[in-house]
Amino acid sequence: MSTGLIALIVVAVLVLGLGGWLVATYNSMVRLRNMVQNSWAQIDVQLKRRFDLVPNLVESVKGYAAHEREVFEKVTQARSMIQSAQSLEQRQQGENMLTNTLRSLFAVAEAYPQLQANQNFLDLQQQLSDLEAKIAFARQFFNDTTMKFNTEIQSFPTNILAGMFGFQSMPYFQVDDLQREAVAVKF
Repeated sequence: MSTGLIALIVVAVLVLGLGGWLVATYNSMVRLRNMVQNSWAQIDVQLKRRFDLVPNLVESVKGYAAHEREVFEKVTQARSMIQSAQSLEQRQQGENMLTNTLRSLFAVAEAYPQLQANQNFLDLQQQLSDLEAKIAFARQFFNDTTMKFNTEIQSFPTNILAGMFGFQSMPYFQVDDLQREAVAVKF
């Protein structure tokens, strides 16, 4: 074999190897981005169920705690914020606000023993509790998947390819500072 032929074979193998790496890396980034989008969709399904459940819960509490108008207004405001959200970050802020107002709603409900004994309220409370557990799991999965995606597109040399094809880091679903604080109920 001549030296030219060997050089040509080496170059062809390198080009094929680089091409294979580019295709595999691109496909990996697409797969991870789709996993992030799917995991957000799973959160969204649970948040929609919670969103639909909240008015029933509020109506149950309203009958017993009619003078707690501020809590009811905050729930309505949070739901409105969720509906008008234009970005993932705005949606997360609205969901965090709704979580905080629901905590306040349950804190208010604790002051009404007859409400605590109402079967409809107890059923709604259990459904919401189950949904919150599913949402927590879905958020964790979303953040894990987002971390994998962000790590992939930020690592060298994949970051070069990610930049060329417009892959951008995805935000994590974070708990705001208000959710870390205990709810204060004042009568």
